[in-house]
Amino acid sequence: MTSPLKKLFNTGNYPNSVSSALLILRLAVGTLMLTHGYGKLVMLFGDAPIQFADPIGLGVNVSLGLAVFAEFFCSIFLIFGLATRFATIPLIITMLVAAFIVHLSDPFMRKELPLLYTSIYIVLSIAGAGKYSIDHWIHKNLK
Repeated sequence: MTSPLKKLFNTGNYPNSVSSALLILRLAVGTLMLTHGYGKLVMLFGDAPIQFADPIGLGVNVSLGLAVFAEFFCSIFLIFGLATRFATIPLIITMLVAAFIVHLSDPFMRKELPLLYTSIYIVLSIAGAGKYSIDHWIHKNLK
């Protein structure tokens, strides 16, 4: 019987080409989202008053903190392939909130980018990080 931890860090038994594609996808989407998260991180810890949406009624500081966690820290997890399947969950939620709550009344063009990110995060949550990741190293070394 496989342990729950071993299942969590399972990166799939993919050929090198698929693992390479997953690495490129993680690096690209992680780095691109990291730029959004960094701006929010600076806003969170800066001296200026926080001006951020409160789309689900948790308060501006909490909403910004959750966005920073997802867009900055979870993006770093994706880049390294660490807890990839878990890291995609806050990112998916953040992008769905952006698309369907923050930009609800905006034209489709404003929803398109968060929906594209959501699609990529769903793929990574299903496929895992691939063998070029910390997840793979953990999976391989778990007894």
